Amino acid sequence: MNKIYYLVIPIVLGIISVVFLFGMDRGEDVLFSEKNLIDNGSPIIGNPNAPITVLEWGDYQCTFCFRFHESSLNILLAEYIDTGKVKLVFKDFPLNGPDSILAAEASYCAEDQGRYWAYHDELYTNWAGERTGWINYASLNKFAKSIDLEIEQFSSCLNDHKYRQKVLELEKFGRAVGIDATPSFLIFNDEKIIKIRGNQPIDAFRQAIDDL
Repeated sequence: MNKIYYLVIPIVLGIISVVFLFGMDRGEDVLFSEKNLIDNGSPIIGNPNAPITVLEWGDYQCTFCFRFHESSLNILLAEYIDTGKVKLVFKDFPLNGPDSILAAEASYCAEDQGRYWAYHDELYTNWAGERTGWINYASLNKFAKSIDLEIEQFSSCLNDHKYRQKVLELEKFGRAVGIDATPSFLIFNDEKIIKIRGNQPIDAFRQAIDDL
């Protein structure tokens, strides 16, 4: 089935954001298969068998990613994820340079100890702007201690850049599927994908999920 694009009226939230809707035959486009979109990302939040997936592309320094984390995410959790209708996966798209890459690396070092989402949340809890220097080895170790990680293991992982290549590959894959801003979202089932660009109002997410 050929891709069909529908342009939805953009909403301005400090940046111009546009929602695109397109359908595709999964068998004809391996790049956009559910497995390919989910693989190598964060641990899944929600029912792994939920029929709809929200794939968030984010940067830990990104202002609008922080705003999404503090607002719409909680509503999605309550209305769709906790009720088993939707599952959530996060993938890194570190637009803001080396500090964003380092923070993403740290999240996977935390995953080694089964604490990915706790560390992910701790980063946003301590968010202090874009390119302001708040992400560094000392702060990342401090966040690790805050969530009771074994600090020597965590520090060794971070110092060795165990997950740097993983983060860089995630960014490369994001560009391959059309990601060019953060946050961006691919919301999909086994028939079609809806792309949301930017921290849109919660009703944009509700509409996308309802359309699926």
